[in-house]
Amino acid sequence: MAGLNVSLSFFFATCALCQAARRASRALLSAGAYASFAREVAAAAQLAACCLEMQVLMEIGPWAGGFGPDLLLTLVFLLFLVHGATFDGASANPSVALQDFLMAEASLSSTLLKLAAQGLGMQAAHALAWRCWAWELSELHLVQSLMAAHCSSALRTSVPQGTLVEGTCAFFFHLALLRLQHSAPGYRVPTLALLVTVMTYVAGPSTSAFVNPALAASVTFRCSGHSWLEYAQVYWLGPLTGMVLAVLLHEGCLPRLFQRNLLYRQKSKFRTPKGKLAPGSEDRRALAAGCGGQELGRGRAAAAGLLLSRLAR
Repeated sequence: MAGLNVSLSFFFATCALCQAARRASRALLSAGAYASFAREVAAAAQLAACCLEMQVLMEIGPWAGGFGPDLLLTLVFLLFLVHGATFDGASANPSVALQDFLMAEASLSSTLLKLAAQGLGMQAAHALAWRCWAWELSELHLVQSLMAAHCSSALRTSVPQGTLVEGTCAFFFHLALLRLQHSAPGYRVPTLALLVTVMTYVAGPSTSAFVNPALAASVTFRCSGHSWLEYAQVYWLGPLTGMVLAVLLHEGCLPRLFQRNLLYRQKSKFRTPKGKLAPGSEDRRALAAGCGGQELGRGRAAAAGLLLSRLAR
C-alpha cells in the first residue's frame, strides 16, 4: 500500500506542477504561443509522466504490490478524467494535431509547432520519471530503477497484429473525438476517459493501446525486443491510418486535401428552380458546396436563388 501512496503522490505532484506551468505561461506568453506551444508542452509532460508511472503499477504492481486489474483500470479512468479537465484544450497527441490539420482547422505552422511541443514535453516527462525512480521512494520504484536499463516492450504480439490493434483503437478514439467535439465537457471528458479505459482493458495485453505516437515513442521505443522500424509501423503507422479512416468516415472526405464528398450523397431539401437563376447565385451555391455538413449549403443557395429570381421579375 505504501507503493500505491507514493504513486498517487507522484500523480498529484505531476498534475499540480503542470497546472502551475500552464497558468504561468498563460500569463506570460501571447495567446498564440500559449495555445500552439506552451500548453502542449505541459499537457504532453503530464500525460507521459503519468503514463510512465502507470506502466510501473501495471507491470510490477500485480506481483510486488498485489494490485488487481480493477484498481489499475480505475486509476486509468481517473487519470484521464483529470487530464481532460486540466489540459485546457491541448491534445498532447500528434494524431489529434494532424487530425485538426486534415480537417482544415489548424495551419501547417501551428501543427508543426504542436508536434515539436509534444515531443519536448514527452522527453521532459521521461527525464522527470527516471529521476523520481532513482530516489527509490517505494519498493516499486526500487524495482523499476533496477529494471530501467532493461525495460520490457509494450508490444507483446506480432507486428501486423499490433498494427491492426493500434489502428482499430485509434479509429474508434478519433471517431468518438469527432462525434463529441461540440459536446459539453461534462459529457465529453467522462466518455473519452471511459473509452480509453475500455481500450486499455481490451488491447492493453497486446500493445498497451497507446493511440498516441509520441507517447509510444517515449515509453517503449527504447525497449529491446523489436526494431525501431517495427515500433514505428505499429505505433505510428497504425494510429495515423486509423485517424485518417475516422476522418474519412465522419466527414466523407479529407477537407484539407479535397472537398468532394466520397462516401455520402446528401439530397437537398429544396428544389432547384428550373428557370434562370439570378446573377451571383451560382457562385454562392459553388461556395456552399463541400464535404460533410457543408453540402447542406446547396439547398439554402438554391432557395436563395429562387427567391432572388422571383424578386427580379
